[in-house]
Amino acid sequence: MTRPLSIAYSPCPNDTFVFDALAHGRVPGGPELAVTFADIDVTNGLAERGELDVLKVSYAVLPWVLEEYALLPCGGALGRGCGPLVLTREPGGAADLAGKTVAVPSERSTAYLLFRLWVAAEVPGGVGEVVVLPFHEIMPAVRDGKVDAGLVIHEARFTYQDYGLHSLADMGEHWELTTGLPIPLGAIIAKRSLGEPVLRGLAEAIRTSVRMAWDDPEASRPYVLEHAQEMDPKVTDQHIGLYVNEFTADLGEDGYAAVRGLLTRAAAEGLVPPLGPAALTFV
Repeated sequence: MTRPLSIAYSPCPNDTFVFDALAHGRVPGGPELAVTFADIDVTNGLAERGELDVLKVSYAVLPWVLEEYALLPCGGALGRGCGPLVLTREPGGAADLAGKTVAVPSERSTAYLLFRLWVAAEVPGGVGEVVVLPFHEIMPAVRDGKVDAGLVIHEARFTYQDYGLHSLADMGEHWELTTGLPIPLGAIIAKRSLGEPVLRGLAEAIRTSVRMAWDDPEASRPYVLEHAQEMDPKVTDQHIGLYVNEFTADLGEDGYAAVRGLLTRAAAEGLVPPLGPAALTFV
């Protein structure tokens, strides 16, 4: 591979932490990257249009893109105790959301898929209008009464109380209680047309980049803080600690089971197309 690989991931601390060493040429033998920063709703759209070589996307978008892209077995975000939250101005219960307006970060996001599965089980009659907003606009919209509730991800787990908001429900908690599996959030995918040697080399380079970040966390700090959108450094560290874990280095048996479980349940509810038997196979 002589040209740089075009890649898009978010400016969130978990992504910049994972890709710091690789993006800055410190992974021996790793491919050169041409990096674009974009929120998950944008990268999901890029994947559906097949526009870049490598992308961080929502697991929820996989059924639409796996013909062109392969799921990499590393670099993504799964975990426990790290699910999306439904926030409201006043404390309440699931039934209070019936017919209400809810802001979500993307209709093709894993957060929204987990939310839809939770609503089907817990909210009689379902919610009302769903509004897509960039994730950093959701908490202000709930606080200001522009929407009744908001589905939030990432560092909002640590900051929603600063907006005077309440956590109505934890989508990850519901998922873990009903499945026993980790929560699949963000995936790394790469074009199958790059070929098996490049895909395998990329996966190994990402694994090495993760391990290098763990071995020397201070090395990645300038890159992380540069793109952390004025996030408090303590929140940055909490964010990385929650979303960069053993599943980031390797999906493993539980990771693949979680992804298959999410997409199988979602297909049964008619929320996504069904996956083929070998769709998640790497190469």
